[in-house]
Amino acid sequence: MKALILAGGSGTRLRPLTHTSAKQLLPIANKPIIFYGIEAIASAGIKDFAIIVGDTAEDVKKEVGDGSRWGVNITYIKQDAPLGLAHAVKISKDFMGEDPFIMFLGDNLLKEGIPEFVAKFNKHKVNSLILLTKVPNPQQFGVAELDASGKVSRLVEKPKKPKSDLALVGIYLFDSNIFKAVEAIKPSQRGELEITDAIQWLLDKGYRIEHHEVSGWWKDTGKPSDLIEANQLVLEMLGSRIEGEVDSESQLSGHVILSKGAKILNSKVVGPVVIGVNSTITNSTIGPFSSIGDNVFIENSSVKNSIIMEECRIVNVNTPVSDSILGKGVAIEGKGPDYSDHSFIVGDRSNIALS
Repeated sequence: MKALILAGGSGTRLRPLTHTSAKQLLPIANKPIIFYGIEAIASAGIKDFAIIVGDTAEDVKKEVGDGSRWGVNITYIKQDAPLGLAHAVKISKDFMGEDPFIMFLGDNLLKEGIPEFVAKFNKHKVNSLILLTKVPNPQQFGVAELDASGKVSRLVEKPKKPKSDLALVGIYLFDSNIFKAVEAIKPSQRGELEITDAIQWLLDKGYRIEHHEVSGWWKDTGKPSDLIEANQLVLEMLGSRIEGEVDSESQLSGHVILSKGAKILNSKVVGPVVIGVNSTITNSTIGPFSSIGDNVFIENSSVKNSIIMEECRIVNVNTPVSDSILGKGVAIEGKGPDYSDHSFIVGDRSNIALS
């Protein structure tokens, strides 16, 4: 079995963060989102990967590399325009050959392990295995309808009036028959080749499609609020590791990861929190549910439920920076006492002064 990871797209819903970074490289608990997918697939023993890239190809290649850090081999396939998930499958045909493969959207996170799905696909010898989960807003997803026997009968992309609350998770397993489907379908009204249409074509032609309803959480990190929630979910799964310096005036509680060269001085850290390499926290309160990147400086300030990327500087902001995402190298400086929380979604290298 091979793997196909999608890392194209422009990430418009994550502006301004994606003006300077691929959405799949935005950090969750100080690690690029796409790394979680690669690790999950590699844990199933899959070695040969193709990653679909678009305008941010060079950034993705630089960050991900050739796959050797995970013991896998990565090939990059350029998609000239975001023409749909089925189009991404279509252009991977030469790489996949006759082999079955798992397709994983590079900005998705899933708590459950991939090996279980691969084993089920192989055991049942189906043409496709799709993952489903119940959602409160199915009109925003591809939706699966089940028949009286509990089998998938119909798939609809972003229906205006959904007949089901079962959304397709961004993880699919296919055999080579999927290439017949993507060649046969036509672009949707959005101008894209929809993966739901391709799977529906397989259903209509009598191919075997099974589904698995995921029991744990799944996050499609398409919006800033999704990133913050995903950060919470991943942080809850982490343990504690103290490799940096904590002075006698500081207090740590809950699960805290303090990386090498990081310093906690006269501060309070409430986990779950991860603090990156060579970051310094002085006279401040951090957490819970915060990821602090490498080389960050925080002084006389408070941060909670936020993602603070590398080389940020937060000084004299004594009421919490909360529910926020700060891009790389952001500087925020306060000038006096405040009386309400601050929430920011700020792109790289921005400066904010609070009066």
